Amino acid sequence: MSSDPRQTVPEGILTAEHDVHYDPKWEEIEGDDRKDTRLARGLDTIVRSVGHVVMWANVILVVTIISQVGLRYLFDLNFPKLDEMQWHLYALTTMIGLSYAVTTDSHVRVDILRMGFSPRARRAVESAGILVLVMPFCYLMVDQGIDYFQDSFRVNERSDSPTGLPARWALKAVIPISFALLAMAATARLIHDVTMIATNGDRRAAHSGLRRLALLLFGFVVVTAALSQLVETPEEVLVVWMFMSFVGLLFTGFPVAWVLAGIGVAFCGIAYLADNSMLVWTGLEETLTGLDYLTLGTVVNRVYSTMSNAVLVALPMFIFMGLMLDESGVAQRLMSSMQRLFGRTRGGLAITVTAIGIILAASTGIVGASVVLLGLLSLPAMMQQRYSKTLAAGVVASSGTLGILIPPSIMLVIMADQMALSVGDLFMAALFPGLIIGGLYIAYILSVAFLRPDVAPLPDDAKGVDWQAIKEVAIAVLPPVALIFAVLGSIFAGIATPTEASGVGAAGATLMAICYRKLTWAKLTEVTRNTFKTTAYIFGIFLGATCFAFVLRELGGDQFITDLIEGLGLSDYGTILAILILVFLLGFVLDWIEITLIVLPLMAPVIMAMTLDIPGYESLANPALVWFVILVAVTLQTSFLTPPVGFSLFYLKGVAPKGMELTDIYRGVLPFIILQLIGLALVFTFPSVATWLPSVAY
Repeated sequence: MSSDPRQTVPEGILTAEHDVHYDPKWEEIEGDDRKDTRLARGLDTIVRSVGHVVMWANVILVVTIISQVGLRYLFDLNFPKLDEMQWHLYALTTMIGLSYAVTTDSHVRVDILRMGFSPRARRAVESAGILVLVMPFCYLMVDQGIDYFQDSFRVNERSDSPTGLPARWALKAVIPISFALLAMAATARLIHDVTMIATNGDRRAAHSGLRRLALLLFGFVVVTAALSQLVETPEEVLVVWMFMSFVGLLFTGFPVAWVLAGIGVAFCGIAYLADNSMLVWTGLEETLTGLDYLTLGTVVNRVYSTMSNAVLVALPMFIFMGLMLDESGVAQRLMSSMQRLFGRTRGGLAITVTAIGIILAASTGIVGASVVLLGLLSLPAMMQQRYSKTLAAGVVASSGTLGILIPPSIMLVIMADQMALSVGDLFMAALFPGLIIGGLYIAYILSVAFLRPDVAPLPDDAKGVDWQAIKEVAIAVLPPVALIFAVLGSIFAGIATPTEASGVGAAGATLMAICYRKLTWAKLTEVTRNTFKTTAYIFGIFLGATCFAFVLRELGGDQFITDLIEGLGLSDYGTILAILILVFLLGFVLDWIEITLIVLPLMAPVIMAMTLDIPGYESLANPALVWFVILVAVTLQTSFLTPPVGFSLFYLKGVAPKGMELTDIYRGVLPFIILQLIGLALVFTFPSVATWLPSVAY
């Protein structure tokens, strides 16, 4: 995953992990401004208080899934109410979590320029973003959400199943309530920002930062205007401007979720004006999009579909499992035992880090947690052992990224939902590519250590391997491996659904923390809160992408992309290669979530229209699409290492020892990016690497 709330990273490329509290200087404010800050704090307190209660629904969700699994497999009983309770709890935590994410500043944002802004400039950008992007979206969702709830309440809507839950209208009431809370949280930040702008800060520094931003946005306008001259219809002009506006506004540092949502609402309004010949003065001819306020209101129904998606229930459960495993101390035990096992192998410490990275990937799937944990555990030892700083940085950053590909991966859960594929099929299809890339890492480390002994020297006190060392490794490896088999084995064998397996994994990780005597009430609260925040900001991007994608499709964006790709005149395999190059390049500036939610679905019709020859796997429903999705997943793994938006680089920098600069990290990851591309080439050349296991599993 692109981020995790527990890492210690400098303010920079990603701020999803920071709890941002109001500036203590506001106590100096007097008069009416002081009243304004009291109002802001009051709104903030309300949102936080609601969030601190609702976040425990994730724990109830674990209990609900375990109860369902136990009743089904121990007593052969099935209760539809338990099934529906799961996605009801998921919907409640994610929707209420939107406002909590705003109060704690738990968002994905591109901070390339924002890092150089003064506090005053940051507040100015945030204030403008709240007014222009967040508030219109909140108004739409509250206004249309109330109508959506009232229609359900009027007919006393209940479950489609006779034995399901009654009063479905109560869940639909969560939509306007959650966006009202979101508006409150945004208002609190707006009041505080405006107050601080009026009373504090260096005006010249603020103006300097905003000037740099204005120059960049002006450059985007010029480039977009040039690109719009290359398209034919007015609708295509709007598509170009919409997508480029999204990319341009990302560099303001405003949260990605609300940039997506705000751009969607704004271009619905622009399309409406163009439909009614009110933008002729701009040179834009009359369009026929049919977009207006009521049309955009159907996004509420799409939001409800996302809330009630049973597949996505696995998302918070896998996040909970990863965070709880982090608290259990499994990685520390693995490091201490495996380091002795490889002690007399040149590059053994780096091999140990890679092996632990593979195990963590198969048990947590959270990139941020893995990179930070591996960095904290191994970098001091590597520096003490006189490892090359570049090799040490590259090994830790790249090993941590394996969690986005090796199942259980939350990226694959989201991809399965977006592409209407089986989560189990994608998990199985990604297993071998992930292990191959991990194997390439180890082969590279062994080769470099052999050819250049000075970059990975043996420790002075290296000891030989004995039965005691092997025993310690076995004891340390057994619990996480057992959990991996319980989760992935149950999915691969068809015994449990991915949602059921995710709940079992969350409960198993909790049990492991209890057995290791690492679980306290404070740690359980922390894991629950971080699961709540992490799931919320991912879900926020879901909602923003839903609004953005709806408007983009109404403008004909999907057909525009299809025509553009087909216009290249390439063969089917050449087209796939061109798409992968595009995804790789987008990974330099976009996060995997945006690419997965916006770009990947647009490519699906192109792939479905191809006649790809993936022979011998009739048992797999759509082998070509599965293969393509895995290719994209492997490509997106590189996005964690490619600057300037390589999230793993900044996770690692936050825990790197003194003397390790960002340039060392950049140089260190370069060979591993090449290794990932070699792995991608193997999957591209030999599709069976991805399609064989899911084709024979059942």
